[in-house]
Amino acid sequence: MPVFKAKQILGNRGEQAAVDFLKQNGYKILARNYKSKLGEVDIVALDKKTVCFVEVKTRTSDKFGSPAEAVSARKEKQISKAALCYLKDKKLLDKSARFDVVCVEYKADKPEINLITDAFELDSNYTY
Repeated sequence: MPVFKAKQILGNRGEQAAVDFLKQNGYKILARNYKSKLGEVDIVALDKKTVCFVEVKTRTSDKFGSPAEAVSARKEKQISKAALCYLKDKKLLDKSARFDVVCVEYKADKPEINLITDAFELDSNYTY
């Protein structure tokens, strides 16, 4: 199997595990793979009254670092821009929002999931 295809399959498995985890923890899933002209967000969910923009990172080892370390400053900016588009498109700019990261690590084919709430903040340079 080509490496790209294997990574895509692993990413999809991790994202589904993250969705299941979030639902089990009271989140309501609003969108998956939300795409705008400015970027993409893996999962948009509602945690009580807070709109959560969730980045999912999946790994099978820590050879290239932990899943949390894979969320770069560049990725944070891209997610922030897409989140603002989502809030504007859905007329939710007045709602509380935050950025979470779900780290999924497969060990012995069973996912270990770690949720980081408020993983990063919206850059103050971004407005709508």
